[in-house]
Amino acid sequence: MSADLQAPKGTFDTLPPASAQFLAVRDTLTAPLRRAGYGYVETPVFEDTAVFARGVGESTDVVSKEMYTFDDRGGRSLTLRPELTAGLMRAFIEHRLYGGALPVKLWSVGSAFRYERPQAGRYRHFTQVDCEAFGIDDPALDAEVVALAVQGFRDLGLTDFELLLTSLGDATCRPQYRELLVDFLAKLDLDEDTRRRAEINPLRVLDDKRPEVQAQLDDAPLMVDHLSDSTQAHYDAVREHLSDLGVTWTEAPKLVRGLDYYTKTTFEVVHSGLGAQSAIGGGGRYDGLSAALGGPDVSGIGYAVGVDRTLLAVQAEGLDVAAYAGVQAFVVPLGAEAKKLAVRLVGQLRQAGISADTVYGDRGLKGAMKAADRSGATHAVVLGDRDLAEGVAQLKDLRTQEQTAVPLGELFDQVRATVTR
Repeated sequence: MSADLQAPKGTFDTLPPASAQFLAVRDTLTAPLRRAGYGYVETPVFEDTAVFARGVGESTDVVSKEMYTFDDRGGRSLTLRPELTAGLMRAFIEHRLYGGALPVKLWSVGSAFRYERPQAGRYRHFTQVDCEAFGIDDPALDAEVVALAVQGFRDLGLTDFELLLTSLGDATCRPQYRELLVDFLAKLDLDEDTRRRAEINPLRVLDDKRPEVQAQLDDAPLMVDHLSDSTQAHYDAVREHLSDLGVTWTEAPKLVRGLDYYTKTTFEVVHSGLGAQSAIGGGGRYDGLSAALGGPDVSGIGYAVGVDRTLLAVQAEGLDVAAYAGVQAFVVPLGAEAKKLAVRLVGQLRQAGISADTVYGDRGLKGAMKAADRSGATHAVVLGDRDLAEGVAQLKDLRTQEQTAVPLGELFDQVRATVTR
């Protein structure tokens, strides 16, 4: 392989030992979902392009500018998934999961891809934890989903994050509000691209981060001030349930997520230590997504959390979440006979649930002990010719440097008992 080959721009490799932190963050974020009875789903990394064009929304930057789309050898237009929800909804429809007990609660974790300008916290390849509950429109379910997202951050020990919450209304009140917003935006000094965006989805303009645009939006009508009685009651109930669950939030009436399918409850979690790319997760209700993809008109609520961004938040707070113990026992053989015993002992320990390793290649005692230290093991088993002749092995505590001679017949039991204390 050529030495000048590198990972594509905007991507990165996650390597040990730092990858232990990544795994710890990913597993901690998914643990609340497993405890809540959500079922794991694995979907393809690429889908028919229409899944995202129809599901995510033609007016979004994701669809119009950021998707990795290509024709396969059969002439079909396929796209690397820019997010996970649309693919999960496609699976929900294709496999007729709506015909069983509702809600259908699912979770997934995997890579997503967007052609964005690389910067800290924003990559072209990233990993998301995704939670979805399909088929039931219940404010208590909304609150459960929001609380599960928050619980993952709490379990990591994060404290410098904030939950932003709003309601984006639904078909009973969005059309009237849309007219008000369109009329308001028509009077502003906007460039042609922004005006075009306003015609397709005027809510997207509220999410424009440019100061010259935001300066004109102080008096913009807000969706939360124009909710119908039913959507207002839904939003009030969501907030009441969140209070009962001990979840605090900040009202964010201008919050607009980057995907078009959101309705009613919408939320985002931001972290103060990440600069401009402060969002570490978010989601909401998307009651029209199933129908947009050709499925039944059923509701859904979910969220996605960025594992990579959450790891940056963990590092910003100086948290030690990796709990990377490496292996528990490292066996150091000195000589051919010792090597045979070492291989057998390592195999026995692994079968017994003990993480163990040994040195490979021809290394002396000094090099082998360096390998033992690098492994993260708490104990080393040293097997030398003299020790074998005497029928013993040396069990060394790498933390205290204390060393004990252990009879070979008792070695397995002694190592297992010592490293699991």
